[in-house]
Amino acid sequence: MDVWFDPACPYTWLTVCWLREAARVRPLELRWHLMSLSLLNKGRDDDPEGYLMVPVRIGTAVRHHHGQRALARFHASLWADLGPPGEHGGNTGKWINDPALALADAELPAELAEVGTSTVYDEELRDSHTRALRLLGPRTGTPVVAVEEPEEPHRSPPAFFGPVISRVPRREEAGQLWDGTLLVTGTPGFHELKGRPADPDPDVTGQDIDPS
Repeated sequence: MDVWFDPACPYTWLTVCWLREAARVRPLELRWHLMSLSLLNKGRDDDPEGYLMVPVRIGTAVRHHHGQRALARFHASLWADLGPPGEHGGNTGKWINDPALALADAELPAELAEVGTSTVYDEELRDSHTRALRLLGPRTGTPVVAVEEPEEPHRSPPAFFGPVISRVPRREEAGQLWDGTLLVTGTPGFHELKGRPADPDPDVTGQDIDPS
């Protein structure tokens, strides 16, 4: 399946952790792409987060030069606990706000950090972002997931936004959430399902995942 995400979003990080956990117990192949909440919210009045373009621009360059698996490593490093408390956001569970440190942790070239304030890869980012919007329309969020069924390669893939979660289910619980999500979103005529308001304090700490 194809996953479009903005690496600066904490809820997206949790959904990505869940997808990786589900892939441990279900036969899922994850392919990573980028979209941007800054582009998504451009011209809107409802952008309280004010997401930065720096991490998604760097992520676009990482994917361009090193591939989607390197992008997965960079994303994981952005949310890793790097260093003692108080250093670079280490052990806070928050985005470390230091892409250069994340690049080093992901074993990627340090010079990619310079892309964060450049527009060099913005067209490539917009193209990727537009592909996600074609699946669900402009009033969506991050991540967007599209699922290909191997036995039905010509069928339009089920696609959905989210799910938005504040805690990551593990092992078979992660698989069951995947089963239910695929059942609901793959039902002909299904359009939308919304749950409780998002937890203002999502648990982004200590996610034990394999970013490969």
